Amino acid sequence: MRVIVTGGAGFIGSHVVDALVARGDEAHVVDNFATGRRENLNSAAALHEHDIRESLAELFDEVRPDAVVHLAAQADVGTSVAQPTLDAEVNVLGTLNVLEAARAHGAQVVFSSTGGAIYGECDRPAPEDYPRQPLSPYGTAKLAAEEYLATWNRLYGTNHVTLRFANVYGPRQLAKLEGGVIAIFTDRLRAAEGITIYGDGEQTRDFVFVGDVVMAVLAAIGRDAGTFNVGTGKETSVNALFEATRRVAGADTVPQYAPARAGEILRSVLDVSLAEHALDWRPQSSLDDGLRATWESGTGQP
Repeated sequence: MRVIVTGGAGFIGSHVVDALVARGDEAHVVDNFATGRRENLNSAAALHEHDIRESLAELFDEVRPDAVVHLAAQADVGTSVAQPTLDAEVNVLGTLNVLEAARAHGAQVVFSSTGGAIYGECDRPAPEDYPRQPLSPYGTAKLAAEEYLATWNRLYGTNHVTLRFANVYGPRQLAKLEGGVIAIFTDRLRAAEGITIYGDGEQTRDFVFVGDVVMAVLAAIGRDAGTFNVGTGKETSVNALFEATRRVAGADTVPQYAPARAGEILRSVLDVSLAEHALDWRPQSSLDDGLRATWESGTGQP
């Protein structure tokens, strides 16, 4: 297949590109390098340096893709609060540019959304029909983009798929950009720097390894339209995560605790049974194995 990956020089996107190349697809990277890194680029992929806030029609006319994996995003919650217009320009209007360019060529879009930022506080593993209560402009923008995909499917008979990711971690994740707690822990442990946990550390998240996320993306290409959670269905507290990361790193660092940050979700975990059934996908990496692979990779290597 000929596949465009927006954000293909970023953390998740570069792993998707590697997997597409490995299975023999023709991969095209669209990235403006706002957060993506040239070091992540696969030499077998074609690069198109472009901002998704600008029209993609000419680029898509040149490539004529069969599918589009849309990962380019403004993904920082804090930035979305401080600059909601910027967040909407990238995550809503940028997605519309992708949808319209793809429609001209009958290309399927697989869209990366977010579970935690859309569902808000969870009292159980959240299925796809769980109440959607975003607590940030980022979550609201992603939800709006999801609705555009669903509308295009109804209006034009397209077959676009939305994947709601849990907390993705793994090699190439930059702590200063994506803000992933695992990247922060591994980078600070490697540098023998102090670590701060906000709140009591008993807040939980669903941590899913990037390799499993890539397999979900590949499984979604060519499948029927739908919205699917991509996580593990398992909760891990920040305290337990720190202990597991410290074991992998062989460190004896003791964390410091600080007051909880305003608006932080206490419990976030996804029900992934629909993806298991409809996409024949399930996570393969245990947290310990994923942490080990992340640590041995050097994480983001900024």
